[in-house]
Amino acid sequence: MSEPLIKVENLTLQFKTDEGLITAVDDVSFELAPGEVMGLVGESGSGKSVTAKSLMKLNPGNSVYAPESKITLNTDDHNIDVLSLNSARELKVVRGGAISMIFQEPMASFAPAISIGNHMTEQLMLHSDMTKAQAKELSIEMLDRVGISEAGKRFNQYAFELSGGMRQRAMIAMALSTKPKLLIADEPTTALDVTIQAQVLELMNDIVAEFGMGIIFITHDLGVIAQTADNVAVMYLGKLVEQGPVREVIRNAAHPYTRGLLNALPKLEDLDAPLTPVSGDIPSPLERPSGCVFHTRCPESIPGRCDADRPGSFNVRDDHTVSCFVVEDQGACEA
Repeated sequence: MSEPLIKVENLTLQFKTDEGLITAVDDVSFELAPGEVMGLVGESGSGKSVTAKSLMKLNPGNSVYAPESKITLNTDDHNIDVLSLNSARELKVVRGGAISMIFQEPMASFAPAISIGNHMTEQLMLHSDMTKAQAKELSIEMLDRVGISEAGKRFNQYAFELSGGMRQRAMIAMALSTKPKLLIADEPTTALDVTIQAQVLELMNDIVAEFGMGIIFITHDLGVIAQTADNVAVMYLGKLVEQGPVREVIRNAAHPYTRGLLNALPKLEDLDAPLTPVSGDIPSPLERPSGCVFHTRCPESIPGRCDADRPGSFNVRDDHTVSCFVVEDQGACEA
């Protein structure tokens, strides 16, 4: 079996604050194969973006990684220990080189006084030995390939002159132009209307087929993940509570939180049915619950156990893992 493209082991990340150390990611492990799309799902505040930014060491200077945390990126040349990289020169390998990231709001990522073309050519010249003319030619080609009409004209325009869908496509074109091994897409369709959203999702699928890169797709929408991902990891308050093949997890969701996210989706067969949100709110990291982090909102929580002990991860089916005492006890009863 070939090595995974990226392997995350026991990732724990805390932030130094005036209130002390705040845990944002807690003992997270997963791996991604070349050409695989993994969906990272959870509510806002679950730690999805912080986890993804760790793969490029993009988190702020007050970040503290636990000693046992390890992130290994396997490239054609060698294996890279991402968390050991420190200087700007070293980090250039993962920041825009082997890894590219599409951010949720491209308007905040493009400098308003710099044209789309200058953004693209600058990063290409930084990560390769291209001349400015070669970088411009490739940039226009990539803008055209992601479906932007009149790419040569758009190359000279500024972000505020483009529609939301066009800005998102320009961000995708810029991310792809360096031919990364891994693409991180952080809620790339959230601010788009449903028609443009469908086009962007189709484009993402085409990207995987054409470039063979791995993609980590971050979203709170399991419906989007069902259309794009091979595997899904469900995150809650910095913990991965369920992982597995996307069809398996959606059809046989085991963790109460995953089932809650699925129940919150509109039902096409009954459009009049009321939406059923997950009860309560996600706690602040400053008030992290003891035991299972979901027990404060879980309708099936076992008093004296879920609020006291941390559940381990176990297999419910092949490649389908879950961290939940309720599911573990049900499995024991069925056995």
